[in-house]
Amino acid sequence: MSDTMDALDEKVNGGPPMEVEEIVSVNDHEAFAAKHMPDLGHDVKEFKVFTWKLTNWKKLDKKITSPEFECGGHRWRILLFPFGNSNAPPNDTVSVYLDYADPKRAPEGWHACAQFALVISNPHDPTIYTVSHAHHRFIAEECDWGFTRFSELRKLFSVQDGHTRPTIEDEAADVSVFVRVLEDPTGVLWHNFVNYDSKKETGYVGLKNQGATCYMNSLLQSLFCTRYFRKAVYQIPTEDEHPTESVPLALQRVFYHLQTSDQPVGTTELTKSFGWKSLDSFLQHDVQEFNRVLQDKLEMKMKGTKAEGAIQKLFVGKMKSYIKCVNVDFESSRIEDFNDIQLNVKGMKNLYESFKDYVAVETLDGENKYMAEGYGLQEAKKGIVFQSFPPVLHLQLKRFEYDIQRDAMVKINDRHEFPFEIDLGEFLDETADRSQPWVYKLHGVLVHSGDLHGGHYFALIKPDRETRWLKFDDDRVTPVTDREVLEENYGGEALNGHVPPMQRNQVRAMKRFTNAYMLVYVRESEIDEVLAPWKDEDTPAHLKRRLDEERLQMEAKKREREEQHLYLTAKVITDQTFAEHEGFDLATFDERNWPATELPSFRVLKNEPYSTFKQRVAQHFNYPESQIRLWVLVNRQNKTVRPDTHIPENEPQLTVEVIRNNMAVRQQNDLRLYLDVIPDPSNPEIPGGSIMIFLKHFDIANQRLSGVGKVYVPRASKVADLVPIINERMRWTPGTPLKLYEEIKPGMIELMKPKLTFTQSEIQDGDIICFQVDVPEKELHDFETQGLYSNPVQYYDFLQNRVMILFRPKYEEADAEHPEFHLTLSKKQNYDIMSAKVGERLGWDPIKLRFTTTHASNGSAKQVLKRSLNQSIQEIMQPNYGNPQTTVILYEKLDVSIVELETKRSLKVIWTGIHNKEESTHPFLLPKTSSVHDLATELSKLVKLTLGGTGKIRVFEVSKDGKTQKEFTGSEMIGNIPDPVELYAEEIPREELEADDADKVISVFHFSKEVSRTHGVPFRFVVKPGEKFSETKKRLQARIGVSDKDFAKYRFALIQVATFKQPSYIEDEDTIYDHKFAPEDCLGLDHVDKSGKTRTGAGEKAIVIRG
Repeated sequence: MSDTMDALDEKVNGGPPMEVEEIVSVNDHEAFAAKHMPDLGHDVKEFKVFTWKLTNWKKLDKKITSPEFECGGHRWRILLFPFGNSNAPPNDTVSVYLDYADPKRAPEGWHACAQFALVISNPHDPTIYTVSHAHHRFIAEECDWGFTRFSELRKLFSVQDGHTRPTIEDEAADVSVFVRVLEDPTGVLWHNFVNYDSKKETGYVGLKNQGATCYMNSLLQSLFCTRYFRKAVYQIPTEDEHPTESVPLALQRVFYHLQTSDQPVGTTELTKSFGWKSLDSFLQHDVQEFNRVLQDKLEMKMKGTKAEGAIQKLFVGKMKSYIKCVNVDFESSRIEDFNDIQLNVKGMKNLYESFKDYVAVETLDGENKYMAEGYGLQEAKKGIVFQSFPPVLHLQLKRFEYDIQRDAMVKINDRHEFPFEIDLGEFLDETADRSQPWVYKLHGVLVHSGDLHGGHYFALIKPDRETRWLKFDDDRVTPVTDREVLEENYGGEALNGHVPPMQRNQVRAMKRFTNAYMLVYVRESEIDEVLAPWKDEDTPAHLKRRLDEERLQMEAKKREREEQHLYLTAKVITDQTFAEHEGFDLATFDERNWPATELPSFRVLKNEPYSTFKQRVAQHFNYPESQIRLWVLVNRQNKTVRPDTHIPENEPQLTVEVIRNNMAVRQQNDLRLYLDVIPDPSNPEIPGGSIMIFLKHFDIANQRLSGVGKVYVPRASKVADLVPIINERMRWTPGTPLKLYEEIKPGMIELMKPKLTFTQSEIQDGDIICFQVDVPEKELHDFETQGLYSNPVQYYDFLQNRVMILFRPKYEEADAEHPEFHLTLSKKQNYDIMSAKVGERLGWDPIKLRFTTTHASNGSAKQVLKRSLNQSIQEIMQPNYGNPQTTVILYEKLDVSIVELETKRSLKVIWTGIHNKEESTHPFLLPKTSSVHDLATELSKLVKLTLGGTGKIRVFEVSKDGKTQKEFTGSEMIGNIPDPVELYAEEIPREELEADDADKVISVFHFSKEVSRTHGVPFRFVVKPGEKFSETKKRLQARIGVSDKDFAKYRFALIQVATFKQPSYIEDEDTIYDHKFAPEDCLGLDHVDKSGKTRTGAGEKAIVIRG
């Protein structure tokens, strides 16, 4: 028995053993199982009871197994520890398990799903027992399951309450097991999905989730399985496009990988091609909107190609809205295309009822009669009828609706049933083509689990007539049963309102929130074309070629990674790289705030002989082998990296790895070397008693530090002897006075004494001496007053504290006006120096720049920097846990001084004038204590009010759903308005100001086709008693100032938010005043959005797909 038993105890649902009052005998198998083994909702393959009679309990071995028995095609036995498994405290517990007998003989990959109850009972009275139940998927790695602490021994040996005898009597007891082996039609019942292979099990692979993109993944899988659509996407020409900039190519690549890969497929390229970079793209969006925007984009790209018209053909149907008189022959109607149908769930039992509701006919009679042209007021029928349904029908179930009381969207979890097959013939107009039946088969169910603000999406899809139903849940694809497709996604209460006792909590929690929100039906007569078998030639050759090449490159990279341990990287410092290096040591390797020096690098097999490697290096740098020697750099104890010894030439056994391990102590994976070029190859030996010193020049005039090669000097010579050597190398006048400094380590740069020898100065191989021309005091003072560094000590201090900061424009895309650029600053410098340098770079007054720090993880704005604090760069960068090499700071060019800004509130107001048009945007900078009334006064100086108008301005926000105004009283302080805010202002029309008590003032908003797709800015409008809508329309047209031509395309609908009804469109003869307006009811103007400012749902951003 393994040590995992304690852990296993936690996994079973059995819970503690139940001492039971109701009298059921262990021998009454059916009744006992019914009482102690809840129905788990799976078909039972076989039910067996096995009883094992035991005597002399106290003399039993520590671990015993029962005889084997057969159930459901598998052999089983009971595994018993009469005094407890070793994990439990010894001798006070009984441990008992159901054990799969001889798993080694079972076929590879075997599994058995069993529900079981283990019972110890009194041999003479079978109503005295202790029982525990569980269920488990038995597999080779987990072939026993049960209870480590089944019961305390003393309880079994003593008489318990309500009984007259103990469970174990005279050391005898019966140990029974009740086993139900369950059918597992999908093969994944209770699977732990360790090492699960979607491709092998189902032939399909999943999509990786990028954060909140499961809503997108479920739709993409549904579109991928709609093979006619996939074929059309493949027909868009994309040979010359780049995947992160072209939606069609990125989608083709996702589809191709889904076809060919055996691993889950990523969608990062695709979302990049949509232009989604920032986090808000990854908020959960509405699938219907995403589908529509994606299809619009693809339809555009299909124009003029073989695929043109495919989306129209697949997804677009026609519907007719009509008003038909009952007593005279008159009908007014209009025909429209639809891509999907939005059906009500609330109050509807099933899909059929939702369709009935959609086409329900409203009778216009009594006061509500219809004014038919030429016939006067008539009783009429008003409704919608379908003229055709598309081959692929997308049905949106309205699970998310706007709740007035909460001013928020809510999710409707009511039960709503849908069938595998539905005949839609009865919802078609009598003129529809009925040469083929309008029978539709369910092909996809998109499911949402959770509440409005989150949760999870997955898809259930039947890819074609032959393939079974599959569940596409992000990166995993599994087979599912019919019940998992239908019953489990209807929503509503748990099944039949009756939940098995042991699982009550979990079932209810799970059932309530998981339900279908979109259904995909395919017309049966078109299945063979829409879901036609996939042929090789359906995949474009250019795509195959391109992706196969990429795969080979990936495999080569993967191989390189796998073989990485056989190689090491050698980085070589040359006199050339040293000359260009500005920093400590000979090159930068691991500095926190500064990128490493780019050095010539070689990937070398660890067991490569040094002689071969040296040959490669010589060839690379174009030197004869005899002219170079390589020195190994080591990490010194003071944290510097310096050349230490040169590699011996005469050891044929020497390999690169031996050099790394033996000569380069305390080193990283790479081998760091210095290339020493020998001036005279005929005399390669280093002069005896000399040391190799590296020289750096601090150029005070240009404020630069650069390497100027190396020299060999005798140890015994004086430091001053370097001066003529340097003057000659720099081609300076002999006798030019110099100051010499030793670069010991960062923070320790010391002036050297010229009269000491190198030995006395403790100079060794690889040390660095920095020199500068000795300049008169006065000149040094001049440099310092200009804020420049006058000696290497100061300059090295700057290098030690320097940081590279990337400046980016905060709101604009980078361009010539708002460039993105790097500046090198010292951590000791402060805000004022930073803003001065940025101002100089941008040609902008530093006092009119505002800076914002960013989050290291994603570059998004974090906090506006206050100029008044004048923090140091060190403080501005703090705390930076991620240690990115670059700090990013966002800048804004302001029109006003930041000093003003810190005491004032900056606001933008969108002015819509008298005609509800977005005319202009006005920025304001007002003291935070100003009122909204002051803001309106300031605005009135900038905008043109109507002559003879009211002269009054209303400032307002727009409600989350885009349908109504939220007006300010005027007394609010602008400093208290929460940020961010979108403010609007309009001129109040005379008509509204002068409305009397009999008039009603209602909200009017703009939408396009669906009430949730609002656009423009809502406004208020006066409705007058007794006025026919034909007259109301004229006033409306005047109110919004729209031309006759455009206004003719408008439709008008009464929106009753509270009842979730389909909008009822208004006819000219209606008198909308007579409608009993609830405060939330509005008038909707249905017309095409020309503003480009669509709103969707409550407070959501519209989905935009660029690419």
